[in-house]
Amino acid sequence: MVEERLNLEPEVQEIFQCIDNKRNFLLSGGAGSGKTYSLVQVIRQVISENPTAKVACMTYTNAAVKEIEERVNHKNLNVSTIYDFLWDNIKHFQKELKSTIIALANDENTKISIDEDDSIPANYFDELEKGIQYKEFLKLKEGIISHDELLIIANHLFENYPKLSAIVKDKYQFIFIDEYQDTNSVVVEILLNHFKKSEKKNLIGFFGDAMQSIYDDGIGNLDQYKGNTADTVKELKKTQNRRSPRKIINLANRLRTDDIIQEPSTDKNAPNMLAGQVKEGNILFLHSHDGDISAVKQYLTANHKWNFDDSKETKELNLTHNLIADKAGFRTLMDIYDSDPVIGLKNDVLRKIKDNKKNNNPEIEISDNDSFDAVVDKFQLKNRQRQLKKDILLQNPINVELYNQLKDKPFSEVRKIYLSKDALIDDKKQDEDDENKKGSKRDNLIKHLFKIQSNIMLYQVGRYNEFLRATDYKDKIVNIAAKRILKDNIESLINVGDKTIEDVIYDANEKGICLVDDKLKDFKVKNEYLYNRVKEVQYSEFQKLYDYLEGKTPFSTQHKTKGTEFENVLVILDNGGWNKYNFENMFLNTGTESVLERTQKIFYVCCTRTKENLVVFYYNPSPQVIAKATEWFGQENVIPV
Repeated sequence: MVEERLNLEPEVQEIFQCIDNKRNFLLSGGAGSGKTYSLVQVIRQVISENPTAKVACMTYTNAAVKEIEERVNHKNLNVSTIYDFLWDNIKHFQKELKSTIIALANDENTKISIDEDDSIPANYFDELEKGIQYKEFLKLKEGIISHDELLIIANHLFENYPKLSAIVKDKYQFIFIDEYQDTNSVVVEILLNHFKKSEKKNLIGFFGDAMQSIYDDGIGNLDQYKGNTADTVKELKKTQNRRSPRKIINLANRLRTDDIIQEPSTDKNAPNMLAGQVKEGNILFLHSHDGDISAVKQYLTANHKWNFDDSKETKELNLTHNLIADKAGFRTLMDIYDSDPVIGLKNDVLRKIKDNKKNNNPEIEISDNDSFDAVVDKFQLKNRQRQLKKDILLQNPINVELYNQLKDKPFSEVRKIYLSKDALIDDKKQDEDDENKKGSKRDNLIKHLFKIQSNIMLYQVGRYNEFLRATDYKDKIVNIAAKRILKDNIESLINVGDKTIEDVIYDANEKGICLVDDKLKDFKVKNEYLYNRVKEVQYSEFQKLYDYLEGKTPFSTQHKTKGTEFENVLVILDNGGWNKYNFENMFLNTGTESVLERTQKIFYVCCTRTKENLVVFYYNPSPQVIAKATEWFGQENVIPV
């Protein structure tokens, strides 16, 4: 056992000193330091030394779950997302689940709400056939909770039922949390506070980097839990960088706001080493006054041989999917899912109803027979210029057509229409070899369109057996004539011209490429308004969305790229009126502390994705920004394009 430990990394040996002393620990390491490698070493050694112990490993994404499962495959190890871990450990306690939801729903201070006028009776969920369920969507009246409710309910359960903590600690002697900074503070409270209410013993280890906490719902850091006493979390630091060349490491160190200063790895086999020496790498700061990204790409292609068609090696990082939608060619679909004007007005009405209740304002009476239009008129919602929002909306002829689809429907029906860009763009790949993650939030219409396009792609790349299994052609390819018909059918769906999405859905069904199933039929009935909008969009636009989501374009959001690495990275710094980010303030070290910190972190994550070449493009920088960029990047690397 001692000899085995001597072969481990120094930081992992320190972790085992904590384990021997029954101390919870935190391994902090910057980007490229190999934290996941350390985590895997710890898991393997723990299992080796404790062959009967159960180990739980939680991480933020399904992609990370898959990566860890591939590196360590053992019957005593359970790897899952945080949400799946919580649900797996509370789902069998249906009685407690039901009473907790009812208690929370009757508490005005919680975010759990069942749409009822009176308080919820104790037997409200007694007739549920399947009990409380956890899914991607929320239908609380039917006992279905989603992500947000799961956290609140789990926290309440562990806080009020110490026996539940005892059961989990009995089940898992070791619990490790990867990318802890992205974990909701509620989860950390459960593990480090509520677990203490049980006398049982287990050990909890955290792995991550506070500088990479770029999601609003993550805890960010464990500062309030860290310390040198037995009941606190002991922090250990991993300062070597195995990924980045020297210039990237130096830039990243300037951006860090904590006391971790990275240095190149001493391992001659590390990815950032070449012939025993640390790679230097390249960093450029490009700027212009016209914001023309195509000129930037032409410059990098001509002068530095970048290939923007190779999405595995080269990535353009933008702040949001909305910024990418125009470049990648799916603007219409994004607007439908993310900025529908009529659903926006409906959401304004719902917010007003909620505000009235919260502030004890007189409630506007809504009857079961009221149409959507009648309810909108009752509220008379206005903008800051005191103009009626309805009047502004109806100035646009397209909006009039959309409004007329819903105006006469019952408000009780319209209020349930929920549109989210996650239903369109969730489950994005960094490159086309990535596996789809579990639990995608895509809706059933987008999933069906993906099936159509995926089946076409299977045929195009010659994966005929998979194509036959996925389509209605298994028993139809009986002669050369049948093969010719199939080829013609496929080509008509590849070169769709100006066919709409609905045209292609019907064509694919009739031609046996992708049959319309019950899920799509059900979607059309339950989501009539959304379906009517999407069906008129040209299918060629969906094909562009497909390429983007399948990692076949050079585009990615700055958030989605976390945890990945590429040869060439182009970071687009857009100061387009963001409330949460301000890149000019980041360079000048001014402005609101929270915005400054958030901007530094997203920029840090972007800069540390590259294995070789980093280019930052800044539109219309001030002289002060250029001066700071010159200090960070070097005068010879600050170039107007």
